[in-house]
Amino acid sequence: MVSRAGLAVIDVLSTGRRATPAALAKETEYSQSHIYEVLDNLLEAGILAEKRGPNNQRKVRVADHPVVEAYRRLQSELSHVKWADLLSPATLRVCWFLDEPRRVSGIADRLDITRQGVHNALSPLKHRAMLSPSGPEYALTDDLSPLLTFAREVVTHDHRSRAREIAPSATVEWCDPKRTLVRVQTTEDTDALLDAPEWQVTGLGRFEEYGLQFFLAGEPAFWYAPDEELTPGEVVCHTLVLNSGSRRVSYAMLLIEALKIDQETLTDIAAWYELESTVAAMYQALQGGVKDSDEAPIAIPSESEFMALKEQYGVA
Repeated sequence: MVSRAGLAVIDVLSTGRRATPAALAKETEYSQSHIYEVLDNLLEAGILAEKRGPNNQRKVRVADHPVVEAYRRLQSELSHVKWADLLSPATLRVCWFLDEPRRVSGIADRLDITRQGVHNALSPLKHRAMLSPSGPEYALTDDLSPLLTFAREVVTHDHRSRAREIAPSATVEWCDPKRTLVRVQTTEDTDALLDAPEWQVTGLGRFEEYGLQFFLAGEPAFWYAPDEELTPGEVVCHTLVLNSGSRRVSYAMLLIEALKIDQETLTDIAAWYELESTVAAMYQALQGGVKDSDEAPIAIPSESEFMALKEQYGVA
């Protein structure tokens, strides 16, 4: 996660200027030794670029990077706010959830922190009237969409960097501040993530664990969610996030049938992936007989196709 000091550096350099570590230390009021550490982290992450001058003097500038572009948009559209003073890593993590009204308790559970921790992270935004309270729920005001975009770019960058330290070809398919779903492109990267204890195979590559084995065209997807159990409901959602074509929908429905996954449980999980309507359509098909429907948000397999799939894999 980009630190407060890192954000202060990006803020100073966001106009496109170059600066030395000494100049950055003076303008940000962080010690020069700490600035060196911050610069090394931002350079390694690709957020900054460096050029050496006379006597090997370091000069840095911002690079073309999604985090930088999102911050520039935030500055441009909401220039009256000193964002580098206002935002902390904790505030950015909480902001990820504020695209719609959410309860503090729900955010706390999702981040595995206390409700007071969420309130503390929200405090700078509350004091600037940047939240739209709706009963016990909070969301960002309508004009703060650039802040939401910036928070999500920072979170995505954090997960991308973590994954690419192990698997350089990794791309983020979905994430929240604590969890991420990634794809990789090479067998070497698959092997590396298989050996990493905090990463688990998910999506179609996980079906074998439940007695359903399918041919994988390419490498399996991986899930990062430290200290959490990877449930069948999550696997269903990951399968659909990665590919919502007719065959993947069929396989997801097959797993639901094979494991008798409860609709309410899966709907609660699906809400985080914006898959509620997809899950509703699958259960409607399963409960009323699988049939074609032009009104469904996904391609539902025909009854004959799904029955043949169930017979093939011995699912009652």
